Parts: sequence; structure tokens; C-alpha cells
Amino acid sequence: MQTPPSLPPKPVSEILRPELTRMPEYSLGRKFARRALWHLQRIIVGTRLKVTARGLENFPARGPALIVINHLGDADVVVILSRLLSQEIDPLAASNLYDIPALRFFAEAYGVIWLHRGRPDRKALNCAFDSLKLGRFVMIAPEGRESVAGGLEQGLDGASFLALRADVPLVPIAVTGTENDRVWPALKRWPRLPVGMTVGRPFRLDKIGDRHADLKNGTDRIMRELANLLPEEYQGAYRHSNLI
Repeated sequence: MQTPPSLPPKPVSEILRPELTRMPEYSLGRKFARRALWHLQRIIVGTRLKVTARGLENFPARGPALIVINHLGDADVVVILSRLLSQEIDPLAASNLYDIPALRFFAEAYGVIWLHRGRPDRKALNCAFDSLKLGRFVMIAPEGRESVAGGLEQGLDGASFLALRADVPLVPIAVTGTENDRVWPALKRWPRLPVGMTVGRPFRLDKIGDRHADLKNGTDRIMRELANLLPEEYQGAYRHSNLI
């Protein structure tokens, strides 16, 4: 892994609201909302973006599995969910987004696991673990924020911890072209903006019995798997690392 350039520190949630965090319940209303939002996302993405999706055959027919993604902009999750057929994907979402009324409305209707960034949010991790135990998919961005470097930033250990604890496979999904300064202006004009999405093959993390080493090695493996799916200009801190 390359030594990353000097970047702003990772964000830390200033306000703790553990009452927000809960595992999404699959009520009849939620199932209807997820289906309706899936169709809405398909329409928005299909009419405003030109998505080239590769490797969709690699996505498992059923869970449990942990979906790990790179994070370039606001459109990442919308693009990914619009191309996956499963309605049992529980994303982890930064708790500060709850304060944005429109995002709160759609996130609560869909059902996300609110996460307090930069803190040992055991409640959020326990909710994600419970979702995985029920055979669902959980989606997480290991970088811990939208990249401010334009490519992969150093990964955090949350995804590795969760995958090792739940003993589930990971599914890497990489997106390109979804940076906010590209997507938001493109929504107002034609032609559609080209965007890429690649689903990698599922993999599992190895254990050597040393907790700290397992977490570090797991995080490095996750980020290298994502780097493998990205063109060099998006590999960021993991450019020219020992790719798998």
C-alpha cells in the first residue's frame, strides 16, 4: 500500500443518538417501500446516468454476505441498489444524514442502520451482525466517508471486524464516475453521464488467531479487492500495492 497523501482526518460524529440505530424490520410496509424505491431508483438512474454494470453474475442469489463498496459520492448507493435485484440489503448510513429531511425520509422508509462515524458504535455493529444472522446482506463503505482524495482512502477496520465476527463472505462492489462534482451538474443536462459499477467475486477473510493482525490483514485484503476492481486512477492509497 502506498503512503497516502496528507488528508483531512476521518469524520467523527459529534452528536450521539443511539436511539436512531436499529435493525430494519421487514414489515409489509417496509417491503412495499423497498420495492417502490427500487423502481424509483431504476427510473432516476436509467434516465439520468448511463451505467455500465459488470460482474452482476458474481452477486450471490441469497445472503448472508457483507457488501463492501468504495465511496466517491452521494450517488454510489443509489446506483448500486438500482442494479442489484435483492430487496434484503441493509446499508449502514452515517447518522449525520438523519438531519437532512429528504435523506431522512427515504432512508427511514427504506430501512438503514444508522452509524455514528469515528466512534466504536457497538450498537450499529450489533444490528449489522443481527441482520447477517438472519441471512440478509449488509452494505458498508470501509473508507468511512466519501473519498476526499478522488480514489481509495485508507480503509477502517469496521468491515473487517464485522466479517470476521459474523464469519460471512464479502462481496466487493466498485463504482467509478459518481463523484458529486460530476453527477450533480450532469443531472441538469444531456447526454446521460457515464458511470461504472463492477461486482467482484465473493471472498472470505483468513484468520491466524491474532485479533489485531486478523483485523489489519482483513482490512488490507478488503481494500485490495476493491482496488482490483478499479482503474488505476481510482486506486488511490492502494495503487501499485500487491494486488491479488
